[in-house]
Amino acid sequence: MAGVPRRNMKIVQETGSRFDLAEKDARRLLDDLLARPLFAHLATSSESGPRESPVWFLWEDEALWIIANKKTDSFPTRIELEPRCAVGIVDFDAATGLVHHVGFRGLAQREAHDKDRMTRLLTRYLREMKGWDPRFIKILDDADYIFVKFIPETAVIRDQSFAVPNLK
Repeated sequence: MAGVPRRNMKIVQETGSRFDLAEKDARRLLDDLLARPLFAHLATSSESGPRESPVWFLWEDEALWIIANKKTDSFPTRIELEPRCAVGIVDFDAATGLVHHVGFRGLAQREAHDKDRMTRLLTRYLREMKGWDPRFIKILDDADYIFVKFIPETAVIRDQSFAVPNLK
């Protein structure tokens, strides 16, 4: 939940980057990013090398919750074998110059199907349930749809927004 202190997560600061933020500003931007219905990118490892999965997420209980299908998605199995992973969330708009991003490092684990949490996550992106595509409604009662719970240990937060030149 936005605004809740993340006691176990360290904000990486003073990296020497020109885009480092003061902790207060970094936490405010982090809360803002986590509140938006953006795509996250889950990075995991496999025997064949790194893998990346674009995912929807819900921030609750100091963790990112990601829907997965235990039969058709490969990332839940990779996480069981190697729980260390990374998540990136980016909000970019070239027209306005907005560039906000956070990079997390941490541990993930599989969690059981939870219809209430799944409803909250899907409502975040799809809004009112009455307008949902039937495929999303069907997964609410399908126990093959589980969660991956990602618990961040560190976060790098950046505002690399820029002024868009007026080319007129």
